[in-house]
Amino acid sequence: MARALRNTILTFFKLSARNSASAFPLSFGSFSQSMCSWCYGPKAERWYYAETAADETEGEICGRPNGPGDRGGWDLVGAKEYLDYRRSLYGDITHKALLVDAVGTLFVPSQPMAQVYRQFGEKYGVEFSEDEILNRYRWAYEQPWGRSRLRFVDDGRPFWQFIVTSSTGCSDSQYFEELYEYYTTDKAWHLCDPDAGKVFHALRKAGVKIAVVSNFDTRLRPLLRALKCDHWFDAVAVSAELAAEKPNPTIFLKACDFLGVKPEDAVHVGDDRRNDIWGARRAGCDAWLWGSDVHSFREVAERIGVQF
Repeated sequence: MARALRNTILTFFKLSARNSASAFPLSFGSFSQSMCSWCYGPKAERWYYAETAADETEGEICGRPNGPGDRGGWDLVGAKEYLDYRRSLYGDITHKALLVDAVGTLFVPSQPMAQVYRQFGEKYGVEFSEDEILNRYRWAYEQPWGRSRLRFVDDGRPFWQFIVTSSTGCSDSQYFEELYEYYTTDKAWHLCDPDAGKVFHALRKAGVKIAVVSNFDTRLRPLLRALKCDHWFDAVAVSAELAAEKPNPTIFLKACDFLGVKPEDAVHVGDDRRNDIWGARRAGCDAWLWGSDVHSFREVAERIGVQF
């Protein structure tokens, strides 16, 4: 029995390694990976344009044949045995902390990025179509950003000014400021899961600590307040404040430090294989892919061992 359980755990971590190694070629290559947690709504574009690519890759990643609608995910038997193993070590609650990605997991843009750029830009003479704006955005995002790998330093304005100007051909400072401020309001975003608040309350009541872990500039905290969800979390780990962007494991380790837990006691939930899954596992955390391994925060809580 012990040998069989050991083999199950080894199989689980081999699967994790395969998921990590396979993360890089998803959809648009490095473009899709870099479109993960940015503040102007690109993640919505990633969903619209990467759906087919995700269908084609996830079956291979999970060691299963691809088929129509096959979204990959955990091997259910192995996952159950792994969670049972954690319960044998830690009790009914499998993890002491939950780390949550922001854009694409906690909240999403309310409108496609290119549509917003176009609408705001009409009075400033922006003539590009939404498709043209999106293509120019892709090009701009792929360009080297100075000598630093960090796109978000402090409020991120220089980076976003470059992106907006490159995407629309408009360098009007007032146009940029209107866009920049819009993406700090609750008009630009909405929560993915309407039950998130009560689920997080139940998790914290059960002793599970929760942190947001996000590649974002310093607007993240006021945005969480605007969405009236800042009080759901015990800590916020934002890349612009920590000088580390996912998939760098440093940001996950800092989040664990903020919560006072060891990485192996935390599970991270996010929707990007490279930034969220690969990065969290490099830091020593568990990681579940939003939209594949789990589809709601209620499901996350139930896997952790908190029932409703």
